[in-house]
Amino acid sequence: MQKLTLHFHDGHLFVDLEGELWLFDTGAPSSFGDHGGVVFAGKEVSLNSSYMGLTAEQLSEFVGIQCAGLIGADILGKFDHIIDTAQNTLTVSTDELSHNGQAIGLSEFMGIPIIKVQISNLEYRMFFDTGAQISYFQDEALTDFPACGMVEDFYPGVGQFQTDTHQVKISLESAVFELRCGSLPDLLGATLMMAGTQGIIGNQILQNRVIGYFPRRGLLCL
Repeated sequence: MQKLTLHFHDGHLFVDLEGELWLFDTGAPSSFGDHGGVVFAGKEVSLNSSYMGLTAEQLSEFVGIQCAGLIGADILGKFDHIIDTAQNTLTVSTDELSHNGQAIGLSEFMGIPIIKVQISNLEYRMFFDTGAQISYFQDEALTDFPACGMVEDFYPGVGQFQTDTHQVKISLESAVFELRCGSLPDLLGATLMMAGTQGIIGNQILQNRVIGYFPRRGLLCL
């Protein structure tokens, strides 16, 4: 078991590994970095230098802070995690960890976790993406919710894009969140459809909370 330091910067979540910041991203299938490898929770992992053309240098430009790379689902899926953004700590272990809270089942697509949520009494499948600074709802009903301005975001293979956002009430079992949701560009929206999902739940649900993320057991505990 290892306890690491977390940092939020401009809506992006990073983990500190040996003094360098790495984007903590459950929504990316593959990790990458500007080194040949990284040590995560005591395990040495070899890395590619880019993902879908995105390098650590470009990632740093997008997020507005110097970072060494991205820790994605290929690494995160091998561990249990307790994410405590109130104390800025990440506890990681190859052993099973426990957290008392509302247990929500996870499925996955290409290693990326999927959760079921409720919006206006309808159920939707959405990716759980800690690399997303806002959430996304690929449905015409998005514009029925209160508008809350435009956001600029980015995605590997697509680059930067802008989206109008709306404040959407989203329920995860008994937990209710007011999340800022945008709409993805057509290419990314088509990818969601291929996975049978209708959106993305971003890292807003982590803020000032303690959450257990146990991908090997298919569980998210709020």
